[in-house]
Amino acid sequence: MKRRIVMSMLAGATLLASTLLGTGPARAADVPAEFGSDWHDPVTAAPPAGRPAGTSCEVTVAQAQFRDFTPYRGTYTPPGDCGDRWSKVVLRLDGKVKGRQYDRLGYLRVGGVEIFRTSTPQPSPDGIEWSVEKDVTRYSDTLRGRQDVEMLIGNVVDDTYTGVLDVKVTLTFYQGRPDGRSPDRVLALDDDSALTTPRNSERIVAEVYATGSGGGCEEYWYLSVPDPAPYSCKAGRGPYREVQIRVDGRLAGIATPFPTVWTGGWSNPFLWYVIPGPRAFDIKPITYDLTPFAGLLNDGRPHRVEVSVVGVPEGQAGWSTPVNVLVWQDERRAHVTGKLTVHREGDLADSSDHTPGSEHRVDTEGAHRLTVAGYVDTSHGRVTTTVGRSLAHISEHRWTDGETSDGLEATWTDDEAVTVDGRGPARSTRTHRVYAMDGTTTLGAGDRLRTVLTLGDRATTVESRGGRRTAWSRLDDSYTGDATYTANVPRDQRHAVGTTSERYRLYGSHGCYDRTLTTVQGVLTGDRDRC
Repeated sequence: MKRRIVMSMLAGATLLASTLLGTGPARAADVPAEFGSDWHDPVTAAPPAGRPAGTSCEVTVAQAQFRDFTPYRGTYTPPGDCGDRWSKVVLRLDGKVKGRQYDRLGYLRVGGVEIFRTSTPQPSPDGIEWSVEKDVTRYSDTLRGRQDVEMLIGNVVDDTYTGVLDVKVTLTFYQGRPDGRSPDRVLALDDDSALTTPRNSERIVAEVYATGSGGGCEEYWYLSVPDPAPYSCKAGRGPYREVQIRVDGRLAGIATPFPTVWTGGWSNPFLWYVIPGPRAFDIKPITYDLTPFAGLLNDGRPHRVEVSVVGVPEGQAGWSTPVNVLVWQDERRAHVTGKLTVHREGDLADSSDHTPGSEHRVDTEGAHRLTVAGYVDTSHGRVTTTVGRSLAHISEHRWTDGETSDGLEATWTDDEAVTVDGRGPARSTRTHRVYAMDGTTTLGAGDRLRTVLTLGDRATTVESRGGRRTAWSRLDDSYTGDATYTANVPRDQRHAVGTTSERYRLYGSHGCYDRTLTTVQGVLTGDRDRC
């Protein structure tokens, strides 16, 4: 079995949280013996964006049916009845599709700023509907003025793939005092990757919606192998990937990309018809604190800000890396000066060893460290920001000749510490991220294809001031699935069965959220809230 002929075709990505559509959990007696021609609408266990009480105004940003790769273009106008300062702004996508279709990737840009990336579920013949919400309050600066809108969910519709993606995107604005955390400016890079920041910038953060996509092997980069190994997806040195950002050619940030599994992934769409994997419907941007470079960027001249992905073979496409830059300004200074004082880069470790045999094996280890520090002289004194990041990847990939059995066990870690030292006690934020994947696909007798898979998205964040903890949170988003169907036959002859579940836990000093969903043969059988 060649994985490349059964993986999904994608074209972009997103940021979101699905809401449950349809009825509640079914009784055991209502669960069919196998998948039918219809199933429960897609749902994730992740929390919705949350909506405050009070006056609100809704604006439709985009409404389109995507049949090809023609973008929707329109104009956004701010709400007239909710002022220009909001306590919260919530984006909502409502979509529907029926027939036969792959999963697709899409984006929404307002004024050139990418505020949303999304992938789509695969439909049933009878049709599905789904909804996605995202808190986009941090883009308030962009949303205060009239802007051009561009949205695309690239799609192919023909005699075989009949699903037309019908979507509507709205923004709901809630009147109230802003929370004070949103940036003063939101900037997009120009076509030459040039950035000119306001000269009084005192904090600068870049966000990158990095996604491996486009129908090639980079959609599932974590399964790629070094060139000598006999496998359908080869990628030079192997599966180690790292998203780097540079300022004027100098390394400014490193990060581990999340190993997203799209809704056709692991050769088995029956794993994802109801519950997608973590972030498949919530593609969060990677963030990089570029404040140590503020003294350089504040000189009033354009600077090159470029993103690259380590491990992608030279000349090969497959990654999308749009960049937004969030800026906080010093209202009492026309020009904030500063200097980069520390730039310490460790050696990049990246090794993949192939062991041949009746079961081939590739063992991969990768690691990298970067520390940067710099100061800015603000109206409230000198402020020094130190950013340290440490990445690690370890995986074991096993497969047989012909790839009739194909398995991966992998763990990625991304540790980040940001310390801000100025007037008063030093403040620090430490984040420990762990991504995990453990799965096997087997093609057995009678072309019965079975996939067993677990995925994990975990993070612990601790904030402190003067060495004392002031806030903390812990995320554990875990998915498990086991699905079997007959491959290489018409859709109505697949005789598919499958069970899936997701438990999303987020708790800490700000409260608790804990929801578990379970499905059997496409029927939602459990929806439990533990908080």
